[in-house]
Amino acid sequence: MLFNSLQFILFFIIVSIAYFNLKHKYRWMLLLFASSYFYMAFVPIYILILGCTIVVDYFAGILIEKTSGKRRKMFLILSLCVNIGFLMVFKYYNFINNNISQIFGILNKTNPLPYLSILLPIGLSFHTFQAMSYTIEVYRGNQKSERHFGIYALYVMFYPQLVAGPIERPQNLIHQFYTNHKYDFERIKKGLLQMAWGFFKKIVIADRLAQIVDYSYTNVPSQNGLSLILATVFYSFQIYCDFSGYSDIAIGSARVMGFKLMNNFRTPYLAKNVSEFWQRWHISLSTWFKDYLYIPLGGNRVSLPKLCFNLFLVFVISGLWHGANWTFIIWGALHGFYLIFAIIKNKHINPPSVKSKFLRILNKYIQVITTFVLISFAWIFFRSVNVKSAWEIILKIFSVSFRDSLLTPLNKLEIAFSFFLIIFLIFKEKYFFELNSKSNVKFIFVFLGLILCTFIFGVFNQNQFIYFQF
Repeated sequence: MLFNSLQFILFFIIVSIAYFNLKHKYRWMLLLFASSYFYMAFVPIYILILGCTIVVDYFAGILIEKTSGKRRKMFLILSLCVNIGFLMVFKYYNFINNNISQIFGILNKTNPLPYLSILLPIGLSFHTFQAMSYTIEVYRGNQKSERHFGIYALYVMFYPQLVAGPIERPQNLIHQFYTNHKYDFERIKKGLLQMAWGFFKKIVIADRLAQIVDYSYTNVPSQNGLSLILATVFYSFQIYCDFSGYSDIAIGSARVMGFKLMNNFRTPYLAKNVSEFWQRWHISLSTWFKDYLYIPLGGNRVSLPKLCFNLFLVFVISGLWHGANWTFIIWGALHGFYLIFAIIKNKHINPPSVKSKFLRILNKYIQVITTFVLISFAWIFFRSVNVKSAWEIILKIFSVSFRDSLLTPLNKLEIAFSFFLIIFLIFKEKYFFELNSKSNVKFIFVFLGLILCTFIFGVFNQNQFIYFQF
């Protein structure tokens, strides 16, 4: 069930009304049933995979808490192996098998392993990481094992953030299912406004920019450097509006019912360096890798060579998390290289102090633009269908000519409107990060205005959210 569909709107309204009309002790049942229905609207049979991991992790959490020593660690490893095992089979098996086949081909031999004709369960990486965070936190003693099976299942399956995050920690979410969230019109207004803004970002901005991006990236041989530069810049904002739009809808729909999910984005394209970008982009994933991989590897408490290796490893794994393709691995490796380069540069080069206010402001904008260019360059690999296509795009971009003309499916007025939407997006999220809804009149004006603008300017092709594939 796509967020940007009439089916979801009706689903959300029915579930929300039923939620506030049920006694508190029955609400978890409603949400678990609704979340199951929401997930089964995609591929029903895959709920069995979700159910299997839920059962394993539920009992693993209890056993980890009750035991000690090596047995405690054994139950944690068992839980992690089951979760990672499903990821390996459904997401990475054919990718690994394909690379093995290429190696066998070089040796003039045949790969004996069969290919699997399976679809990737939607949101598998997201709910797997959320489940893993539960058993890890129980093992660390930061979270008591959840004895209510229904509540634990709801923690993994909570429909607003089930298929594309935010990836919640058990300390933040589980206790909220025990809280009696009373009807609060002020809170509901804020939730609805955040949802409306999320729909606007997805349907009006992201899906509009997708028309140029999809056309250019699927017709690379016929495109010129200028067209591909435009498509790459537009993709940077497309993926942001698409993913942060989903997060806004998820956070807003949960907020309506009284649940507080973590913020997943903080104006990432205003970051002055790549490190700051990752403090603002997909925050739930970047903090997950920091807490469960980077810090256990030693964090910042190691020698410089090991620090660089750890950073590079984490970002390569992050790229692999996004998809079973060398393009994602290169994308992650690029970000690792950016951060390593910055660390080495800062260690050996001390930037001169600037006293002039004008020069400080100018330097800030230069840093923001430079960071955006680096991030956009990496997005080329993320968006390309394969490495060969990515290199072709890069070669054309670096051989751009001023005589090139834009080859796009949109006319100049539509392109200008797309740039206007990007400027509006940056201005809104920099100065009005959360829409104020204290006045009922203002709420109605802003809410209906967003809905009307979405209806008038939206691209209603029900494009699937980009991060659903992960």
